[in-house]
Amino acid sequence: MFTTEEMNDKMKKEAEKTILNPSRARKEAHMIKHKKTVGIYTLGCKVNQYESEAIAEKFTAEGFDVTPHELPCDIYVINTCTVTAESDRKARQFIRRAISSNPEAFVLVTGCMAQSNPEKAAAIAGVDYICGSANKLSVVDAAKRLVKTGKKNDAAEVAVGHLDGAEFETMTISRFDRTRAYLKIEDGCENHCSYCAIPAARGRVRSKCPEDVLSEVRRLTENGCREIVLTGIETASYGRDLENYDLASLLSDADKIDGVGRIRIGSIDPSVMRRAFVDKIACLKHLTPHFHLSMQSGSDRILALMKRKYNTSMAYENIEYLRSKIPGVMVTTDIIVGFPGETDEDFEQTMDFAERVRFLDMHVFAYSRRAGTAADKMPEQIPESIKRERSSRLIALRKKIKNEVLSEFAAECPETEVLFESYEGGRAYGHTASFVEVAVPSERELHSELHLVRIESVSDGICVGRLEDT
Repeated sequence: MFTTEEMNDKMKKEAEKTILNPSRARKEAHMIKHKKTVGIYTLGCKVNQYESEAIAEKFTAEGFDVTPHELPCDIYVINTCTVTAESDRKARQFIRRAISSNPEAFVLVTGCMAQSNPEKAAAIAGVDYICGSANKLSVVDAAKRLVKTGKKNDAAEVAVGHLDGAEFETMTISRFDRTRAYLKIEDGCENHCSYCAIPAARGRVRSKCPEDVLSEVRRLTENGCREIVLTGIETASYGRDLENYDLASLLSDADKIDGVGRIRIGSIDPSVMRRAFVDKIACLKHLTPHFHLSMQSGSDRILALMKRKYNTSMAYENIEYLRSKIPGVMVTTDIIVGFPGETDEDFEQTMDFAERVRFLDMHVFAYSRRAGTAADKMPEQIPESIKRERSSRLIALRKKIKNEVLSEFAAECPETEVLFESYEGGRAYGHTASFVEVAVPSERELHSELHLVRIESVSDGICVGRLEDT
């Protein structure tokens, strides 16, 4: 027991420590003031972003306080990705960072890495709960159980099931932090490309009920969302498990919703852009004239090794038909360089294909070996030095083509509508419906505002202009 004097001295010393250590003061004040706070780390794709938002909304509905994960939190949720070995490494790094931020916090891990390799997450001391890709919302109930017991698990509870019979996990969001909202309409992939580990981590194709998708579009629109991106693990496969209803049907129904703004499609396989599909969507008023086609290579031989469902002639014809039916449409893509067996000739064919198609933008990735995939065991793995050299050349070509495409756009569309998203250094930044990035000088943020802009120049991959309607 302390005497009153001793207690006063102790309190004084603690106060001095707090004054001398303001970060400690903030941490202690935070922990006292806020109870059952939740920080959510999200790695990976737009689908993961949507799922994390749905998890956050469910936590909020259950009385938790979802905060920026940089703060000391009572509960951490790490939504993992496993598209590359580096993704796995980052996931483990985020788990350890959460534990380091607050060793007494409850730590819950979900997502693709948790589905594929739950033992890697379970091996990290301090993890309390692990679930996979098909039951992500279970982290909320798990957190409630942990809070009720008031103590961390001695070993991680692993609730990762098989994906064979998994159904589409019902999730919804009603809010959005950015100008655009991502809406997950599909889960799973059955393409089994030779380089990809995602089918094993996500399972078979499952489509969200059309009525549920349309209801969510209405709710987001009513809440002020200007742009909704329909996305999935393999978005083009939407409707494969439904009767007489496909992606074109969904886009057509969403286009009819009162007050809806822009509707954009997430990344899709080039094979879906057949004439019948393009004919169905070309007349839609709210569908943005921009498509991100995951091309991956411009070499037919490499595409065959990747087990893609198209060749360059098919993709080129589809893109040209798309351009004939939707004037001003822009196309972006992903390209993998250094795939096993890629020769100099194969790479030059990719460069030539990019020159022919003239993508608005290309996301260039060096091939990364992934354990458990067919490509990992292929002979003729390409040295890292060659991957870097090819990446540099393709990125340089990307910049050249992008500036040329933007210059043509500025000449053809000197005045265009821009939906603004961010603000930095006296400039507001946003995108046109065709996904051209535009910057204008502004004395204030224009977040979520739609303005008419006159394009005056092109600089470093973006159009620069001035507001015409203020």
